[in-house]
Amino acid sequence: MGVLVRIPTPLRRMTGGVNQVDLDVADLSQMIDRLESDYPGFKERLLDEEGELRYFVNIYVNGEDIRFDDGLNTAIKSGDEVSIVPAVAGG
Repeated sequence: MGVLVRIPTPLRRMTGGVNQVDLDVADLSQMIDRLESDYPGFKERLLDEEGELRYFVNIYVNGEDIRFDDGLNTAIKSGDEVSIVPAVAGG
């Protein structure tokens, strides 16, 4: 068992409709690199030109926002759940 990564609906077309993947990675940067390797184009959907998380993308590890942890360097381990959540706007 690795890290369970939940894929949001808008990104599932990149994963062939898969809603979650299981990865063996040590931190979020590795997770994003692995997603890019397995599903080309994934990284540009999550990161901006400077390699920072796009402002409209939120990532949670076990329910905790990574922006309040160690950002993309946040450590993850087997059994953790990572949720990628695109921001929703509206009025």
